[in-house]
Amino acid sequence: MSLTPIGAPRQKITVASLRDRKFQHEPITCLTAYDYSSARLVDEAGIDVVLVGDSLAMTMLGHENTLSVTVDEMLHHVKAARRGIRDALLMADMPYGSYHVSAKEARRNATRFIKEGGAEIVKIEGGEKRVPFIREIIDAEIPVAGHIGLTPQSVNRMGGFKVQGKSLSEIEQLMRDATALDHAGVSCLFLEGIPREVAEMITNEVGTPTIGIGAGPNCDGQVLVFHDILNLTFGPAAKFVRRYGDAAAEITHAVQAFRADVLSHQYPNDKESYHLSGETKQALEMLLERKRSIRGKKNIITID
Repeated sequence: MSLTPIGAPRQKITVASLRDRKFQHEPITCLTAYDYSSARLVDEAGIDVVLVGDSLAMTMLGHENTLSVTVDEMLHHVKAARRGIRDALLMADMPYGSYHVSAKEARRNATRFIKEGGAEIVKIEGGEKRVPFIREIIDAEIPVAGHIGLTPQSVNRMGGFKVQGKSLSEIEQLMRDATALDHAGVSCLFLEGIPREVAEMITNEVGTPTIGIGAGPNCDGQVLVFHDILNLTFGPAAKFVRRYGDAAAEITHAVQAFRADVLSHQYPNDKESYHLSGETKQALEMLLERKRSIRGKKNIITID
């Protein structure tokens, strides 16, 4: 499989593209992005799906989990990411509380992400119990991505960020969840924090593409958090995270170098400064000289 050069035009990714990838056995790539610059870089690097995840509550806003982020906060970041994306599919997480009250409320909030944010698909956490909400949203012509396994919005019920599907009963529930969401018409299914064997079973069972995060290599695609792959998180990484760069070290080095140059009067130098034209500079010098001359005459003291 040949790689498209960075920045080169490519075919627009749609929800139909994702299903085609599954049947053609072409891996789907997905990364989170939360603002214009990161979304643009991710898009131009050729990533298929840009996810504005509610993980921004932790990576961008400094919260301990994803529960506190609001619809309006999510929309702020979705709009920014939209401006940076040309070809990738823009997916928006629906935050905790935005689809839990009623199907009508879920549809209203999902519609905001499409109309106001420019998203092309929304993502909802939870299995078969979310089916009525998902169908309501799909009936409004809005594509939906499912998300089962370790669902961060369920952190309090799960007692932490723990691997799911480790017992036979949990595996059976995951299979029921996956099948129910597939039948409900989700456009793709995120599998998070489950054993690779279970993820492979689900991927082979459902017709919708699966995208794994901590679910092994046998999913139809993979997603990671932008900040994780660049070492921009302030804490230990999960087992499944692979770091592809150390932006934290690069940023720290650049900031320290700037500070040192300012303290030592090495920044800015003459080439980094703007200058007057010769004519204006000469006129200014003449003006200043006249002012100095006038000031000097005022300071002369005469003695009778």
